[in-house]
Amino acid sequence: MTLGVVVWGTGNVGRPAIRAVAAHRDLELLGVVVANPDKVGRDAGELAGIGPLGVTATDDTSIAFAEGVDCVVYAATADTRPMEAYLDLERLLRAGRNVVSTSFYPLLHPPSAPTELLGLLQPAWEAGGASVFVSGIDPGWALDILPALVSGVGAGITEIRVQEVFNYALYDAPDVVRNVIGLGGPMDVLPQMLQEQSLLMVWAPMVRVLADLLGVEVERIETEVERRPLTRTIDVPGMGEFEEGTLGAFRFQVTGIVDGHPLLVMEHVTRIDDECAPDWPRPVMPGGEHRVELNGHPHLEVVVHGTEPGEPGAAGGGNATAANRCVNAIPAVVAAAPGPVHPRDLPVITGAAQLATGHRGGVSP
Repeated sequence: MTLGVVVWGTGNVGRPAIRAVAAHRDLELLGVVVANPDKVGRDAGELAGIGPLGVTATDDTSIAFAEGVDCVVYAATADTRPMEAYLDLERLLRAGRNVVSTSFYPLLHPPSAPTELLGLLQPAWEAGGASVFVSGIDPGWALDILPALVSGVGAGITEIRVQEVFNYALYDAPDVVRNVIGLGGPMDVLPQMLQEQSLLMVWAPMVRVLADLLGVEVERIETEVERRPLTRTIDVPGMGEFEEGTLGAFRFQVTGIVDGHPLLVMEHVTRIDDECAPDWPRPVMPGGEHRVELNGHPHLEVVVHGTEPGEPGAAGGGNATAANRCVNAIPAVVAAAPGPVHPRDLPVITGAAQLATGHRGGVSP
């Protein structure tokens, strides 16, 4: 059975989501919602950097509620517009529209979702009989299904550490880089992303998801943050000038304590300039990567680095994997019981429906 899909948002996640839906043998792209007036009326394939798809982008959100829409890929940001985004989600669920998204961090680990949020959404998913699945890359699949898989080839494991080591000069979201992540900001102000509340909202759920997949109980979660200033003024294309002395790099970790031992660690090493914090871990691949480091027998490191045609470097590759994970999960999410879907409750999600075997696969730029 073919499922009808609307992609809501055409930014870093929305563009690859359109490509993934177009290439999926069991999905049909019915609509694309945009906020930028310059995108209204353009073909979705053009916005996604591929050939025409015959679907015209619109700023009329009612298309997501049209007959025949089984699932919405919600790719609009919630970082800078949380109230609007969560109200969008509530309306979609109430209308019976299943949702997959990278935006709603508190739903990454449904059992620990805030009671206030569940109070808003539960009546909606019960009324609409709809499900919602939230994932990304970090937070997302690089922190849950990947380390869980890697653990299966280890023995005597003393620590599972997942790292993102990235230069965010390649991340095509200037407002988020400056105002949420805080790069280029004053050193005497702790940016939103590094505040303990944010670390516990975004990354603590991933510690708990991984713990659930491994069958262990997290006793408590600890956080740690380090920051470094830029040692020179740099100019980043598309983002402007980042002045010497402003925030140039940070390093944080969110650690799950199991049986009194720091067992599960989510770590970020983030820069806007490769020359900043030279003594911190550096990427093996250009631009950045995700790593799973398993300490035990053997000591094992798995490095994930992707690139996506038409998108900026490793950030573009990472965003594409996040979008693809959500899109490929759509049939399972539509079939799931109403409410937030835990990654452990999904079947194994493969790319079988994306294989270019004579159907619509192989969509190219």
